[in-house]
Amino acid sequence: MKALIRLVGLALLAGLAIEFYFVARIGVMAAVDPESTAFQRSEVYLIARDTGTLKWRQQWVPYTALSDNLKRAVIASEDASFVEHDGVDMIALEQAWEKNAKAEQRAAKSTPRPSAARPAKSGVKAVKIVGGSTITQQLAKNLFLSGERTLLRKGQELVLTLLLEALLNKQRILEIYLNNVEWGDGVFGAEAAAQHYYRKPASKLTAYEAARLAVMLPRPRYFETRANSGYLASRASTITARMGGVELP
Repeated sequence: MKALIRLVGLALLAGLAIEFYFVARIGVMAAVDPESTAFQRSEVYLIARDTGTLKWRQQWVPYTALSDNLKRAVIASEDASFVEHDGVDMIALEQAWEKNAKAEQRAAKSTPRPSAARPAKSGVKAVKIVGGSTITQQLAKNLFLSGERTLLRKGQELVLTLLLEALLNKQRILEIYLNNVEWGDGVFGAEAAAQHYYRKPASKLTAYEAARLAVMLPRPRYFETRANSGYLASRASTITARMGGVELP
């Protein structure tokens, strides 16, 4: 029994030590730009393993050197209530939950029941899961966490999100996010993306160019190879129209 209590106590101490480590790391980020994120290192490693080449395009630029068009476009596309919430948008989470539930119901109705004459198909298309993550949640995940989807990892993401909101202001959160988010195969951050797609600095992006980059964010490597996508153009026009009502931090 004593051994079990000791083991539990050590586990709790280890958990507290990890949280203090995250607090220290985030506190430093208030003044020091992070050199890389866990997500970047993981993706670059996979690219190097598969291709034998190191692909990592990134250049940090300060918040004032980032186009306001891009800031507005990303907020309009990814997190419309960014300046208002405390890291977690409960309304967006509820909407995502409802969409996922309805999608699962539709999939269940459209999938024929297996029988002796017609066994179940193993290749049934999986339901697309809609997320409700805010910009702060995405940053927390990219900075520190792996890509696995477990309850424990989601709980850690929530803790990190609250720490980011408590220790950094909205402007700094958006600055770190825009300088580190993936925009293509080995392309990280707004400056690298602007140079890669438009051969210009991130400070010179037009409203429509910024909107196209913002629309790419959920699936950057997919859209990188589909520059003429009708969805990309249509969605970018919608985001451009919304940008005028976006409040910047």
